Amino acid sequence: MNDPWIAPSILAADFARLGDEVASVLEAGADIIHFDVMDNHYVPNLTVGPMVLSALRKFGIKSMMDVHLMVNPVDRLIGDFVEAGADMITFHPEASDHVDRSLSLIKSSGAKCGLVLNPATPLSVLDYTLEGLDMVLVMSINPGFGGQTFLPMTYQKIEAIRQRIDVVNPAIRLEVDGGVKIDNIGAIKAAGADTFVAGTAIFGADDYGAVISAMRQAMN
Repeated sequence: MNDPWIAPSILAADFARLGDEVASVLEAGADIIHFDVMDNHYVPNLTVGPMVLSALRKFGIKSMMDVHLMVNPVDRLIGDFVEAGADMITFHPEASDHVDRSLSLIKSSGAKCGLVLNPATPLSVLDYTLEGLDMVLVMSINPGFGGQTFLPMTYQKIEAIRQRIDVVNPAIRLEVDGGVKIDNIGAIKAAGADTFVAGTAIFGADDYGAVISAMRQAMN
């Protein structure tokens, strides 16, 4: 399995100091940055666009940017985010009219691609797409809504996807987003995940480094 990556979500950061916040969390030991894009259409929330990603690149952030598109339509924004500096772009198959075309557009633009599975999304969406993916992102909450906790059924879903990935291409990343914290990250890794999105668990702490270190310790 791939080395574990911790991916802080910028939605939980202090946007008045976003550049400094991202730089600080990377210095504290984060591996990549998770960039949530919501459009108030596919999900009932509105967040940020490619201008913010471009600003972070201009600020000097060089780490991998993992862009999670919760938008509909998907294709229109792919080029903008690649131009702004996205390294990985994932999207929800329910939000794309032509999933394979959207994946091909991401890859032809020079970024890595992935699919996002909501809690109720069946694994059948991976039947004819998994071989072409760089990442599968499993939502352990329903996207776009606050006040949720990690859904226990996610463990079984992670295990099932890990089995598929190991057969097709073990290099494919298996990411989990929603309710990830020190108390459960070890069990999430044991189920088969290798990339862990955490927002408030990291940015809500006084000491980013202490939380990230505790997460790594919990995975050992």
